[in-house]
Amino acid sequence: MEDQISSIPDPDVSAENPISEHWVWVGPHRPPCPRVLFEHMTSNWEIGEPLREVHPAATFSATRRRQISERFAAKTLVVPTGNPKVRANDTDYRFRAGTDFFYLTGCVEPDCVLVITPGAGGPRCTLYVPQRRDHQTHEFFTDARYGELWVGPRRGVTEAATYYEIDTAPLDYLEKDLASLRPDDVLTLRGFDATVDALCGPNGEDEQLAVALGEQRLVKDAFEVAQLQLAIDYTVKGFEDVVRALPAAEGRGERVIEGVFNLRARVEGNDTGYDTIAASGSRATILHWTRNDGAVRRGEMLLLDAGVECHNLYTADVTRTMPISGTFSPAQRRIYELVLAAQEAGIAAVKPGVPFMAPNEAAMKVLAEGLSELGILTEEPEVALRRERQLHRRYTLHGVSHMLGIDVHDCANARNDVYLGELHEGFVLTVEPGLYFQANDLTVPEEYRGIGVRIEDDILVTADGSRNLSAALPRRADDVEAWMADVWSKGPTDLGL
Repeated sequence: MEDQISSIPDPDVSAENPISEHWVWVGPHRPPCPRVLFEHMTSNWEIGEPLREVHPAATFSATRRRQISERFAAKTLVVPTGNPKVRANDTDYRFRAGTDFFYLTGCVEPDCVLVITPGAGGPRCTLYVPQRRDHQTHEFFTDARYGELWVGPRRGVTEAATYYEIDTAPLDYLEKDLASLRPDDVLTLRGFDATVDALCGPNGEDEQLAVALGEQRLVKDAFEVAQLQLAIDYTVKGFEDVVRALPAAEGRGERVIEGVFNLRARVEGNDTGYDTIAASGSRATILHWTRNDGAVRRGEMLLLDAGVECHNLYTADVTRTMPISGTFSPAQRRIYELVLAAQEAGIAAVKPGVPFMAPNEAAMKVLAEGLSELGILTEEPEVALRRERQLHRRYTLHGVSHMLGIDVHDCANARNDVYLGELHEGFVLTVEPGLYFQANDLTVPEEYRGIGVRIEDDILVTADGSRNLSAALPRRADDVEAWMADVWSKGPTDLGL
């Protein structure tokens, strides 16, 4: 049979001549499209009523915008969210909004820009958003990156104004609006959108905006605490899923663990908050083991460091170390209980007014004393802990805490003296001591080599102390064993989704 397509003459349409009377060029490796089809595709679509819902964080976002504008009362602040990033050729990574942009707007769409302009009656906030590529435009079905037939609908100028309770404008207006401003009067959050960076021009004070936002985000408001708790609750479910799947993982590997937890993250939330660490056996001594391609063997332990990122982008960060068989060996239990004692000392040190490093110091003191009792540290603990010595760190490797929020390592742009300063009510930080005995470490008794233990919880600083947001996951060795047995009693292969 004759190839009917090859018999059609080539139209005079190309990238250099994209439009003719009857044809339109739509991209490389795609045949030109009949113009009559364009007209057909943009007509006879039902137009629904606009949605009237409001983002649950809208009032909180408005307060945050007002707070940051007061910090820079005479400046216009420009905060872009960023653009899709290419994964391979014409496919993008799943987009995640810029942290500071999301904090100030609640918006998760790409390519948007927030502009906060000072005014006599208070700051004016405008969210610039791209126009929709819906059924009223040819891009609806020809634009594979933004066309709504390809990627689904997004909120345009009108819908965004209602949902985020903010003034909006088409993204096309941004260049003209920014051109009317003096560069010295504008502070830009740089590194997210090359076009915005070029439009605003350099300002030697730009970094102050990133710093101020990092420091403002240290104190979580009620909405943020609730979202963190939600992410942690989902994470608890994910850990239970992993325990159910442990028998199936034996003989198949760590990717079963990773896949099972990540399934929960996508079912309940937006994604995982970071690459899941599913480290079994001696791989638990590798701090950021994310390849997750090792074997899962009975008699060894699994170190699972994982967190669900909820739909509003706040993430949990929890670690448990559990015996794959359901029962700790004597050597495993000895190391586990030492790390647990260190963690309890660290959590007890969390309260308003104490230095950020107080939990670290409390936990490290317990670890050093325990290492000495085990004969691993050969000098007195107080000597090993001296600033000029720090010999215990061969086995502890990392600090005990970091801030937690929209980012797993949150508020990274805050100044050191603020981040490492006093804890305040509303801070959320991890407490996560660990001991890691490398399999080839000759300073460690042979029975402990290859053991890695980390126990991590997410702690909210309260007015008079702290609250463990992840306390629903068992920590004591006996409780971990009982929890695993209880989960298995309900069915080892039922994920309970």
